[in-house]
Amino acid sequence: MLPLSIPSPSKGVVHLGPLPIRGYALCIIAGIIVCIWLAERRWKARGGTPGQVQDVALWAVPFGLVGARLYSVITDSDRYFGAGHPWWQPFAIWQGGIGVWGAISVGALGAWIACRQRGIRLPALADVLAPCILVAQGIGRWGNWFNQELYGKATSLPWGLRIDQDNWPTTVGGKNVSVPSSVQHDVGTTHAYATFHPTFLYESLWDLGAAALVFWIERRFKLGHGRVFALYAMIYCVGRAWIEYLRVDSVEHTFGGLRLNDWTALIVFLGALTYFVVVGRKRPGRDDRLYVEGREPLPDGDTAEA
Repeated sequence: MLPLSIPSPSKGVVHLGPLPIRGYALCIIAGIIVCIWLAERRWKARGGTPGQVQDVALWAVPFGLVGARLYSVITDSDRYFGAGHPWWQPFAIWQGGIGVWGAISVGALGAWIACRQRGIRLPALADVLAPCILVAQGIGRWGNWFNQELYGKATSLPWGLRIDQDNWPTTVGGKNVSVPSSVQHDVGTTHAYATFHPTFLYESLWDLGAAALVFWIERRFKLGHGRVFALYAMIYCVGRAWIEYLRVDSVEHTFGGLRLNDWTALIVFLGALTYFVVVGRKRPGRDDRLYVEGREPLPDGDTAEA
């Protein structure tokens, strides 16, 4: 038995009678709740109407969940279609399979719809949400720990994550994966496990640290006009790129030696960097206006119509 390692849960789901309680889902839900709570406080501190972040979340969260699933289905189609998969497999979200890129992009569409209805300036709300989303992602990543998934390469480091043999990868980029050299067995049993880089923990710590950094930079340099959100995107992409390099989970698409998520991170990073620089030159500083002109909230909380 390895003297030091991070244990994995023996199971990722418990049952309360017929009701399954999944650790992965609890982490996602906890992240969403904390994100909304933090964003609501930031929105009110900026002068926004209380409750509006929750109103936007009623659109953004369902859209984000749909987008997260769509990204997984599109980029990992062999997992959902073909021989051995029922027609309803793409809808079996309780079996796992979501992508943060789809969650953010389609969730942003839902937020845009809600903002148009309420006369809210989307860049202003996006800046409020940016560090809160990072906190949510940092919490949500612990769901991978419950599922023993999306871990990194084999390691003998003292913070290596114990992964049961049934959850070891078989192929990466179409190539067979050799049995880890650090295979261990529980005393008195044939139960095998090995230790891998806990990439879920790396990304969780990166996201939480990035949230603190974004908070500080926003206050120090008075960023606005969507540049806080662009900063979030850039920092997240940098972290995702180096963490993706460590991961050994099976992937369907690689191009030029890079995984699809690496290419996505690169494209998003360049887009966010371009936005950050261009908008910074045209609109330096922060615009404290939260609402579209003529759509400011009335004293009773309703929004004026232009």
